[in-house]
Amino acid sequence: MRRIAIYGKGGIGKSTVSSNVSDALAEKGLKVLQIGCDPKADSTRLLMDGNTPATVLDQVRKGGTSFSDSVHDTGRGVFCVECGGPRPGTGCAGRGIIAAFGHLESLDVIGHCSPDVIIYDVLGDVVCGGFAMPIRNGYARNVFVVTSGEMMSLYAADNIRQAVEGFAGDGYAEFSGIIQNSRGIDLENEIVDKAAEEMGTEVIFRLPRDGEVQRSEDVGRTVVRNAPCSEMADNYRKLAGEILRRSEDSVGGMRLDKYRKEEKK
Repeated sequence: MRRIAIYGKGGIGKSTVSSNVSDALAEKGLKVLQIGCDPKADSTRLLMDGNTPATVLDQVRKGGTSFSDSVHDTGRGVFCVECGGPRPGTGCAGRGIIAAFGHLESLDVIGHCSPDVIIYDVLGDVVCGGFAMPIRNGYARNVFVVTSGEMMSLYAADNIRQAVEGFAGDGYAEFSGIIQNSRGIDLENEIVDKAAEEMGTEVIFRLPRDGEVQRSEDVGRTVVRNAPCSEMADNYRKLAGEILRRSEDSVGGMRLDKYRKEEKK
């Protein structure tokens, strides 16, 4: 089982990247569990045909949670969970993530879903205790950061790297590279490459700026589903393969072996 966290500054496109990667992996026959760790609860919208599912914390506020209320099956190999957050102005979003993870454990979500890959889609503007849960409590094994060449997204990427390295001695997650979600700014590749070098990491994939992303989002779908024959869909498939190649398999399984064989063809 791969346990992957995808971080990034708010608005950088990490949820779009995560959702397209999830669909690309499921397309190859893998079972994926995507867990949205953002109070906006919009991580899995593109996997759910534009709908926002009920969140774990919504269910808790109603008096309890159940597996069927918290885990949403797309019917094509991807299970979706949204942790949610407190009502605006009433609590700490980071503490909300901690509470949601506790409820997911009590429901044995991973045991029931038996995923080949878990993707934690995590807001990276502030790496407080709650948003650091996937990397500091042994949930995720590999951390990838989505960034562009814009200063604030690179600043957030470095903060995330520092947080991961701060927990490295405890045997938790490792920083596994940068995903460039291009914005089309001048000298963007050079800017991101220089930042990656200064961070002591590398750019594992560059996603080009492509109008197919917005067109697919407008109808509430991933590019992989909405425009499967497009060049951009192929880019997401290649990124999914690269993430899988660079992540650690903690359990293994037949479906992952099958995926590796298909990737070599």
